[in-house]
Amino acid sequence: MIKYNALINGIGTSVKTKKYYDEWSKDYDKVLNQWNYHAPKSSSKILKKFLNKNPNEILDLACGTGLFGKELKKIYPKSSIDGADISTKSLSHAKLKKVYKRLFVSDFNKNFIFKKKYNLITCIGSLTYNNNPQKLLLKVSNITKKSGFFIFSHRVDLWQKQNFDKILSDLSNKWQNIFISRKLLYLPKNKDFNNKIKIKIGLLKKI
Repeated sequence: MIKYNALINGIGTSVKTKKYYDEWSKDYDKVLNQWNYHAPKSSSKILKKFLNKNPNEILDLACGTGLFGKELKKIYPKSSIDGADISTKSLSHAKLKKVYKRLFVSDFNKNFIFKKKYNLITCIGSLTYNNNPQKLLLKVSNITKKSGFFIFSHRVDLWQKQNFDKILSDLSNKWQNIFISRKLLYLPKNKDFNNKIKIKIGLLKKI
């Protein structure tokens, strides 16, 4: 039985996170819909506003079952989209959506290796589980093409705890801050999150 209240405090190790999402993958889309999860749609609106041309190569990092991949395909139908996630069972559900060219098993807390660089990298709804966001932003920079973009969402409580504004400032030689959203509801119909836990969505450009 999935204990959804574990989400608010973080799940734990990579092994525990993989197991948690493997077990949840079958009902994940349905449950997120019930919780009124809007981060994928909100993020796609930001991309449409700020990206002037179609990104040829996209990597959906921590893609899960492909909820954001579906939104990416709607706005960039001609783009080649790859997905990566720690949960193999989530990837099997993502594959059924037929939006990804390739899918990789990857833990973004470790040294993931991709053989090419991308015009756009996304990480929506997953930074909660990253234990070193500054290191992740550096790794993402290494696989982003010059003038490429990185869009992410992050919980406001963790943003403040991690001093995320300083992280972005410290990496200003790697990333240009294009847009940071206002505080948005995250999972408003989840009793643990409702209006207590909010997110921001950020868009960065590789320098």
